[in-house]
Amino acid sequence: MEQLTIGKLAKQAHVNRETVRYYERRRLLPRASRSMSGYRVFPDDALRRLRFIRHAKVLGFSLNEIRELLTLRINSIDTCDRVRERTEVKIADIERKIQALQHMNDALSELVAACSRRGRTKDCPKRLVRGSHRRSQWLTRSMRKNHGNWDS
Repeated sequence: MEQLTIGKLAKQAHVNRETVRYYERRRLLPRASRSMSGYRVFPDDALRRLRFIRHAKVLGFSLNEIRELLTLRINSIDTCDRVRERTEVKIADIERKIQALQHMNDALSELVAACSRRGRTKDCPKRLVRGSHRRSQWLTRSMRKNHGNWDS
């Protein structure tokens, strides 16, 4: 089994050293042993684990969720069922976010259409950018009326 210094591990995983240290402190990575010269050394399994963490973060899992998934991977009899359940919860969360973003997109598209009907460009975007209270209220009311609670 190859031993990796923190620098080699970070480089191969495409993260910086502080990220490795942070994950080690958060107990997402096992504590590194020390070489005779005092360097942190990680087993090559740490690279697979670090890549898993990075990939899970890209998919939207929080560090706490990732820790649970890593725990399930190690020694649980019902690993597949529990991982599947947590993944299904995450998928539902992602679908809610996609729906909320689509609602926001629809409301903003309506705003763009309303502004373009005015004919005078100086009245529409600048008021919104400057924070026109009336226009901001219209956008908020329109988004909530047409698309429900988009804040969640």
